[in-house]
Amino acid sequence: MVKSETSVWDDCLDFIRGQVGDQSFRTWFEPIRPLSLNQETLTIQVPSQFFYEYLEEHYVHLLRQCIQNQLGPGGKLEYSVIVDSGSMQNQAYSVTLPNQRQHKNNSWDNANGKQEVVNPFEMPSLDKNSRYSNLNPNYSFDNYIEGDCNRLARSAGIAVAEKPGITSFNPLMIYGGVGLGKTHLVQAIGNKVSEATSGNFVLYVSSEKFTTQFTDAIKNNSIQSFTNYYLQVDTLIIDDVQFFSGKEKTQEMFFHIFNHLHQNGKQIIMSSDRAPRDLKGLQDRLLSRFKWGLTADLQMPDFETRMAIIMRKMQSDGIYIPDDVVEYLAYSVDTNVRELEGVLISLIAHATLNKTDINLELAKQTLKNIVHDIESEVGVDYIQKTVGEYFQISVEDLKDKTRKKEIVIARQVAMYLCKEYTNHSLKSIGYHFGGRDHSTVIHAVQSVSDMMDIDQKFGQAIEELKKKMKMKMV
Repeated sequence: MVKSETSVWDDCLDFIRGQVGDQSFRTWFEPIRPLSLNQETLTIQVPSQFFYEYLEEHYVHLLRQCIQNQLGPGGKLEYSVIVDSGSMQNQAYSVTLPNQRQHKNNSWDNANGKQEVVNPFEMPSLDKNSRYSNLNPNYSFDNYIEGDCNRLARSAGIAVAEKPGITSFNPLMIYGGVGLGKTHLVQAIGNKVSEATSGNFVLYVSSEKFTTQFTDAIKNNSIQSFTNYYLQVDTLIIDDVQFFSGKEKTQEMFFHIFNHLHQNGKQIIMSSDRAPRDLKGLQDRLLSRFKWGLTADLQMPDFETRMAIIMRKMQSDGIYIPDDVVEYLAYSVDTNVRELEGVLISLIAHATLNKTDINLELAKQTLKNIVHDIESEVGVDYIQKTVGEYFQISVEDLKDKTRKKEIVIARQVAMYLCKEYTNHSLKSIGYHFGGRDHSTVIHAVQSVSDMMDIDQKFGQAIEELKKKMKMKMV
């Protein structure tokens, strides 16, 4: 007698009913529907991802036993998880996931021909099953300069690259502002993984590209194929996850892919322009998973790191820049790495077009058209360093949370000078002093002004520091 999916599942239910309580049976097994029977594999439909995870966590051994009783030792179980039940306007869709315990090493290469896998990155030169990483080979750890601003993130990235999916840094979330090197770092990880393990399928994709592919899959009725392709990935890198905000169906699909890869020990790496706690428009269950591993931030590079970036960039391009020009550029451009690189490109272009050597005068002339507050030629780093040396306090103390009187006064003086000699906003100045808010800066400026009026010695100290600022501007 030929068995059908319905008869196999009915026999399974008869067996399960005798093994669990009535309440558990009604809650976790009655809602299941048999979908198909393909040789030794039974596919059942469950109403949600949570339902699927609960069965895998609590009843996997019972399910395995009853399936193998019905289909033999080679019997397997797959789940069809309802992702969207649909509506009058939208078609319902679901995804099929393997039983985690039975498919630990499932590579989803579909050699058995059961399901077609279409490469959403398909190009004319690639066949539909090709593995195209989308990685830029120019991004590496060798040309990613380490500094205090990125040390934790870079170290974690190297650890992940050496043992993807094995460390506790899974997922690894890198966040920071525009132009601070997030894309460079996550792709450097991907390139190192690819070099170290040739059989490891590494895939880099922006959140916008992922969303576009998913939307196309819905239009083309190829959701399962889209899912299958992503389930092949060993190391998945998603850039700018903040753009998933408000895209409910895309988040739902990414949630399923994230769960499957993570449960199978695959590495997930993400980047964002802000910390997970500050991301808006994302489902709570997705945000909670973002926090499972390590979250590391990238900050604006300090003066020494900017100098190192300039020297490394010029060295790689075979161009010589005098030390005074390097120092001037590092002082003048204190926003992000991307702007710093843009300034270097402009400087080289001016030198080439004018057929002149790169010198301090050319650098000043070039930056006048790029950096708005270049007239001051005094940056926050310079002020912090100068004030710190004057009061014999480290720059780290100026940024720290300590409330020691001598440090508080020095910090307020530095904030006052930043307000006086730079075009940074109050919020930006506060950010450079340990992330303080604009009201703290306002208070500091007012406090220094008041003390100058009542304390002649203090006023003389401020005037001496102002002379140092003016000398820098000459």
